[in-house]
Amino acid sequence: MNPTMSRRNFLGLVGAAPLLARCNLLAEPIKHRHKISDIQCMVLSGERTYTLVKVVADGGMYGIAEAYGSPSIGTKEQILKLKPLLIGKDPLGIDAIYTYLGRGGDSLSGTRTDGSAHNLMRAASGIEMALWDLAGKILGVPTTTLLGGEFREKVRVYDHAAPRDLLDKGSCREWAHKVKADPSGFTAHKIGVNNTDPATDRARDLGNRVLTTRELSEVRQGFENCREAIGWEHDLMVHCHWEYDLRTSIQLAQAVESIKPLWLEDPLGVNYSGSWKRLVEASNVPICTGENLERREGFNDFLVNQALDILNPDLRNSGGFLETKRIADMAEVYGLPIATHNTGSQLNTWASCQWAASIRDFIVCETTTGRGGWMDQLLLLDGPYIDGGFIRLNDKPGLGVELNPDVVKAHLADGETWWG
Repeated sequence: MNPTMSRRNFLGLVGAAPLLARCNLLAEPIKHRHKISDIQCMVLSGERTYTLVKVVADGGMYGIAEAYGSPSIGTKEQILKLKPLLIGKDPLGIDAIYTYLGRGGDSLSGTRTDGSAHNLMRAASGIEMALWDLAGKILGVPTTTLLGGEFREKVRVYDHAAPRDLLDKGSCREWAHKVKADPSGFTAHKIGVNNTDPATDRARDLGNRVLTTRELSEVRQGFENCREAIGWEHDLMVHCHWEYDLRTSIQLAQAVESIKPLWLEDPLGVNYSGSWKRLVEASNVPICTGENLERREGFNDFLVNQALDILNPDLRNSGGFLETKRIADMAEVYGLPIATHNTGSQLNTWASCQWAASIRDFIVCETTTGRGGWMDQLLLLDGPYIDGGFIRLNDKPGLGVELNPDVVKAHLADGETWWG
């Protein structure tokens, strides 16, 4: 940070400026003083795979983030393929770097972020987020400040806890007791839809996208058991994995309506069709989707046609911090809130929450962490990781965290080496 510029002066200077103007104004005194000198990547393995990215500037300062992990096929290779195109660039030119990423490469159709065939959005998103961490460190302020400032000091997160048997009330009570005793304090939980066995439900066809009458009845009963056990101080989400046709999606929304879920997630196929609009119009349950959509263009038809109620991007797919903030800005015009899909590591969970703090109409961030395993020790933190179902921000520059080298070294995938 410019030694003549205090944190207070910085905040006063940028308080009323638009987002990118803020960054440019602060960066002007040190523009072109730093260059990207290296891009590093390593993969961790555990319940999932985790592809971590490190962008290094001359002088040794660096930013870290996570590109998409499971499936991780090709993501590391894509990042390293882009490395020669990034060396020597000013790391503060994040928007231009992201927009033109791949220009000058030997296969433009494979590297551009503008929607060309075989684009590398997972690699590009990870690099982009690492650049924001680096920019915050260079400028001496939290990344959330660079993104426009905090709308909240803590961000709500939810887990994937579910009863062993939704149709057994005793099992649901056992689950509710365990949830309420969890030291992470989650108060929102995503639960999948169970299917019947074709051997006992003769209407069940494994090849179609229909729920049988029996399945719909059991879905209703199972989720009502969950609601009865957990009470009304916890939120429930219904997870569908893009498995159903339109008629079944409408029936499913009706089946779970009584428990007032926070949302029904991904009932139809991934991409936009008019069926999404028909579902939203027919459902009294909020419809949520978007984890596999890329860039503003991927969300555009959903927004214009009011074909979802809650956007659910994954920052590792959608384009990183700035592109997804633009998506959130588009959604705000239509009065639609945003949540974040996140099956990543503790690092990506932390990064997603730092980003979420800068989004006005944000609801909750997914996580598969917070269960007390090694992944909860991946970052070196000053305080608790998840407390009362929330992740708190800190005032450190960039994303405000560093990796725990001992944990990383213990969980490197085969053939990987610690980049420290």
